Parts: sequence; C-alpha cells; structure tokens
Amino acid sequence: MSSANNTDAQNVASDFLDSHPEITSIDLLISDLNGVIRGKRIPSDNLGKVFEKGIYLPASVFALDINGNTVEETGLGLSSGDGDRVCRAIPGTLNPVTWMNNNQYGQLLMTMEEMDGAPFFADPRQILRRILEQFSERGLTPVVALELEFYLVDRLRDEENLIQPPQSPCSGERATQSQLYSVLELDEYAEFINDLQSAAQAQGLPLDTVLKECAPGQFEANLIHTDDALSACDHSVLLKRLIKGVALKHGFEATFMAKPYGLEAGSGTHVHVSLVDSNGHNIFAENGDDPLESTALQHAVGGLLELMPDSMALLAPNLNSFRRFQEGLYVPMAPTWGYDNRSVAIRVPAGPKEARRIEHRVAGADVNPYLLLATVLASIQHGLTQQITPAEPIIGNAYDQIAPQLTNSWTQALHLLSNNRVLGEQLGEDFIEVFIANRQAERAETMREVSAMEYDWYLRHV
Repeated sequence: MSSANNTDAQNVASDFLDSHPEITSIDLLISDLNGVIRGKRIPSDNLGKVFEKGIYLPASVFALDINGNTVEETGLGLSSGDGDRVCRAIPGTLNPVTWMNNNQYGQLLMTMEEMDGAPFFADPRQILRRILEQFSERGLTPVVALELEFYLVDRLRDEENLIQPPQSPCSGERATQSQLYSVLELDEYAEFINDLQSAAQAQGLPLDTVLKECAPGQFEANLIHTDDALSACDHSVLLKRLIKGVALKHGFEATFMAKPYGLEAGSGTHVHVSLVDSNGHNIFAENGDDPLESTALQHAVGGLLELMPDSMALLAPNLNSFRRFQEGLYVPMAPTWGYDNRSVAIRVPAGPKEARRIEHRVAGADVNPYLLLATVLASIQHGLTQQITPAEPIIGNAYDQIAPQLTNSWTQALHLLSNNRVLGEQLGEDFIEVFIANRQAERAETMREVSAMEYDWYLRHV
C-alpha cells in the first residue's frame, strides 16, 4: 500500500473513531461459502492497522460447512497446510453496530486476497467482481436490487420442540393467518421495524421497504437499486446480520431458512437486474414500448433460462433449500418467463420503460448473495454473447401450463452443476470443485441423521 493510501486508511479509521468515541471493539467480517459471517473482533485501537495491512485468515474459511467444520475434500484444509490469506477492508462498510451492548461495537466487511494481492479464487465476492469486470469491458453496468424474505420466530419452542410464530408485541397472540401486505401486522411489529430502519440508516444500508409476507411471522425487506452490484451484495450480507441482531434485541429470532415450516410459504431472495450502457441508456428498454420486444432483454432471458436447471445447486445450497420447491406456493418450478407474472421464474415487472428490468425469482433466502448475483449475471452474459432466444413468454398461470422441470434433488443439482461448462468457465473450475466438495460433504452428513418422522412412519411398519 502506498504512503498516500496509508494516510487515507489512517484517516478513515481515526475519523470513524472520533465520530464514535463510545466504540471500543470492531468486528471484522467475511461472508463464507454459505453466506455465513465469520471473522474476528479487535480493539478499536487496531483499526488503522487493519486498513493499512489487512488481517490474516486461513483459506479454509471457504471450506467450512454450515456447522463451521472444515471440509477437507475441498483441498483448502490440512492437505494444503491450512495456510493464511490476507483479508482487505471493503471501503464504505465501516459502521456502528447499534443494536448491541450500549453501541460499543463497530463492524467492517472484508474480502480475501492472495498474499500477492491477486483475488482469492474461492471468495464468492471476488468471483462476482471478476464477472462485473467482464460487463465493464462490454461497456455495460448492471443495476441491481435485492429483496430478502425472512421469518420471525419465537425463541421458545412449542410442546414438540418445533419453531412457532412469535407472540405479537401488542396483542400477545400468535399469528395463524397469512395476512399478506397486512398493515395491522406492520403496526404490531412497528418497534422492531423502526429499529431495523434506524440501524440500517446508521450503517448506510439503503433499506427501502419492509412488508408483511404471506405466512405467519414472515416479512420481506427490500434494498434500493444501485449501479454498484458488489455493494448491493455487501448490503444484503450486512442486512441479514442486522435483521438477526435487531430481532434478538426484541426477543425474537429471525431466520433466512428457505423452508422453516413444511406447510407454509418458503422464503426467497429475488434479484432485479437491468443493464445500462456507457451512455446511461437501459439496453432492456430498446426497440419501442413493447416491454418484451427488446432483443437484449430476450437474449438475457434466454441465457438465464438455459442455465437455470444446471445452476440450481448455487441457488438452493442445502438440504432445506429444496423443500421450498413445492407447487402452489409461488415458487418457480420450471425455467419460464413472462410479463408482470408472478407464476414464472423470470418476471419482467410492469412499470415505466426506463425502469425495465428482469426479476429472478428462483433462489431461496438462504443463498449466498454474491454467488446468486454472480450466477444471474453469468447467465445473462451467456445469453447476450450467444444471442439465445427464449421460448414464448407465459401468459396466465405457468403452473397450469408447464410441468415442473427444475430439480428438487440436492444430489442431481450438484451433478448438473459439475457438468456445466459455461458456469465452470464463468465462476472458475477451481471454485466449482471447492463448492461441490463442500456441498457433497454436508449432504453426506445429513444422510447420517434419522428424523423423527422416519421413526413415526417406518419403525413399526416395515
């Protein structure tokens, strides 16, 4: 780092601590393969050194399964010596953590590099950065927004030790109805939502709206669109931490499981994407006023639909992810598209021409945001490069017209991903190998667990 950059780093650290004298500790955060936040906590006096020199973490951070165990099959553990890499601060992510212990904590998001400064191949943020560079070379800038669905659940389990909706802070009653878009339920959880918005503002997160979703205790938080796709995913990672932290402060738990209740709607992550050229024009808005007439939009959709079946392992990364893909619950079951149609996988929302965009509706709330957006953009780039023409858009209910085609098998999803040449080239063959080894090891672990349902069904009857 140059002397000028050293000075800038010291200024960022000192200015922040001068503005927040109550902060005594800084959490240094990095998002792992599953989107789980890992890291270190340091005294605030060491913040300047972090900006100047970074911190060291083992490469095996990206070999961890959901339980935090190193998956040796990735090759990032003991077989390679479990060596360190350097993690660098991400500009603009140093902010106070307002929901913890008298505002004594700050946080800073990091990304991993090789010791020589090259991007570390297994860091999903670095994969997204590389794909964005390819768009930049084409003179295109993705404009993106993410929508995150989540559940609030009671910290107390029910009589069967299962999760349950929280008690309303106002009435004390547990919700049992869907109540989609209910303003009454927003009122009942107003203190929680107000704290979310205040904490997001303190962290510079562009939280737009919070709405009641279609199951008891389910909500959605939307981030404002931005032409900085890396920041959009940084914001998503930090917003998840914020929601979980504020929920605990209010006596709830927040979960981004894709399917926390078997008979209720799952939680997804929807991505809105448009592409702007070097003149600031939205290339999805070309060719007149017909919202589906744009050649660029059609090719982008074509790439998304073609690669969607083989990208399911990235969009649905764990056992619970695949429980979400059930008919009748607004979850895409096939690679379909259409205009202003929520029964399809790729929706072109209604709205003014200049805001024309694609909404990708397949991924669960448990997805790694960087991998989700990297997959979406890689698919769009494939469609534009190969000029792929999609099938006819769906009019009406896609579930009644197209049979389910997207796999709900974790094993098959991993097999499809391992054999897809385009995704291997775009995301990196070495990364795909690490990802698949990590996911296969976690799946093998799940197969060693016998569920209570299996005892109920089979113990006495087979």
